[in-house]
Amino acid sequence: MKKEKIYRVFSHLPELATERLTLRKMIVADASDMYEYASRPDVTKYLTWNPHPDRDFTREYLEYLGNRYSAGMFYDWAVVYEPDCKMIGTCGFTAFHCANDCAEVGYVLNPAYWGRGIAVEALEKVLEFGFENLGLNRIEAKFMEGNDSSRRVMEKVGMTFEGIQREAMLIKGNYVNVGVCAILASEWRSKKQKVLFRRSKQLCERKSSRLSKTV
Repeated sequence: MKKEKIYRVFSHLPELATERLTLRKMIVADASDMYEYASRPDVTKYLTWNPHPDRDFTREYLEYLGNRYSAGMFYDWAVVYEPDCKMIGTCGFTAFHCANDCAEVGYVLNPAYWGRGIAVEALEKVLEFGFENLGLNRIEAKFMEGNDSSRRVMEKVGMTFEGIQREAMLIKGNYVNVGVCAILASEWRSKKQKVLFRRSKQLCERKSSRLSKTV
């Protein structure tokens, strides 16, 4: 995978959609929604950045991202929960290793929407984009040791836990252990085929049930 492709794709960030979500470019108008979760210490506890101190900080950050998007150098989507028409977090790529067709993903979500399967739904869409549109062979995600809920999200989308890297990152003045989960393109394709087979089987069973009732 060539860097030029990354710049070309992400300088015109495509909009993605799932059953409940729209994944789109972050905009300045998202400032209030972003500040709602980005200002919370419980949200940033296991992240590399500190809570946003005020709405002006969030607004300025989003203005800065506008320039990064234009240059094709920012790879994160805003996660919009369509039933509430609200921006509730982000999900996307944090790094690309083009020589190895590999990338890293990350996500953050407003606590008011935790426990609804939204992070899984968003991450699955990003993985799909990575494998099917970018031609990646491996996508990995990292979590700070102790953040078990994040690891569960990774495993629910089919990632395999590969181990703990001891004191692998210096975050907020402390060396932290970092867990790594990953999924390969071959594993993604296998999972997709199983899902399609299961859906096809369920459809056939429903049709058979309706015919039985008609008879």
